Amino acid sequence: MQIAVTGSIATDNLMHFPGLFSEQLLADQLDHVSLSFLVDDLVVHRGGIAANIAFGMAQLGLQPILVGAVGADFDDYRSWLERHGVDCESVHVSNIALTARFICTTDNDMSQLASFYPGAMSEAREIELAPIAARVGGLDLVVISPNDPAAMIRHTRESLQGGHAFVADPSQQLARMDGAEIRELVDGAAYLITNNYERSLLEQKTGWGAEDILERVQIRVTTLGKEGVEITGKAIDTVRVPIAGEVRRVDPTGVGDAFRAGFLTGVSWELGLERSAQIGSLLATMVIETVGTQEYVVKPEDFVDRMATAYGDDAAADLRVRLLPQS
Repeated sequence: MQIAVTGSIATDNLMHFPGLFSEQLLADQLDHVSLSFLVDDLVVHRGGIAANIAFGMAQLGLQPILVGAVGADFDDYRSWLERHGVDCESVHVSNIALTARFICTTDNDMSQLASFYPGAMSEAREIELAPIAARVGGLDLVVISPNDPAAMIRHTRESLQGGHAFVADPSQQLARMDGAEIRELVDGAAYLITNNYERSLLEQKTGWGAEDILERVQIRVTTLGKEGVEITGKAIDTVRVPIAGEVRRVDPTGVGDAFRAGFLTGVSWELGLERSAQIGSLLATMVIETVGTQEYVVKPEDFVDRMATAYGDDAAADLRVRLLPQS
C-alpha cells in the first residue's frame, strides 16, 4: 500500500518546567498574561507531525512517502529518516528558509505550552501530488496532517481530483483555519482523526454535528487521552479501544502522531479498525515512555509481547504474522 504522509517537518526544542502551569495562571488575569517559566532541561530532537507519522510507520516495516517542505539544513535529518525506511524523495527544499521549529515546555502534570515557527513549511503549498503518484506508481492513501493551510487545502483537492483516499488530520491547524476551510478539509475523507477537544472545536467551527460529519467521512477516529480511542462510522458499530499501559510516563510530545502511524499501519495491513487502533495505542505508549518523538525503537518480538499483554493473544498473533513472519 502506497501511503503519502503530508505535513510539517520540524526540529523540536523540548523543555521541562518543574512545577504546574495551572498554579501560575490566575483566572482574573488571563486577559494580559505575562509569564516566563524557568525550565530545568532542554533537549533538541527531530520532529514535525508528518515526519513523526512517517517514522512510526517505518518502524513497523512500511516505507511511507514523506511530503513536506524543509530548509537547506535538512541533510542530517534526511539521512536519519532514510536510514529508518522513510522515502524522502518528494520532500521540497527551500532556497531561502530554514526547517520549521517546534518549541514546547511540559510541566509535571504533562500539560504543555508550545509555539511553532513554520519557516520553510510555508512553501509546502508549492508541492503537487500528481508527480509523486507518478513516481511511485499511484497513491493508495494520502495523509493530510497539519501543514501550511494552503498546502492542506491543495492536497485535499488533489486527492479528490486524483481519486486518492485521504485522511483528514487537521489537529493543530483547527485553531487557525476558519469554518469554510475546515469543511473543505473534512468533506470526502476516508478517515477523520482528531482528539476529543479538536472534535468539539471542529464541530463548532464547521457548524456540523456528529451526524453531519458522518455523512461526509467514512470513518471518524477520536483519541480520548487516558480514556483510549473511539471510532465511529455511518455503517459500523462504535469501536472503543483502551490505552496500552505504559512502563513510565516521560513526555507526551508526539503521542498522537505515533497513534496515527500505528493505526494507519494496521489499516494498510487490513487488520480492521479495532486492531489498528490497538497498534496505534501501543505505539503511542512507546512514545510517552521516551523524550523525543523519534527516539523509540520497535523491536518486533517485544512489540508482539506487549500487544499480548495489552490486548490479548489474538491481537499478538495478528502482529506476529506481519512483524515476525518466519517465527
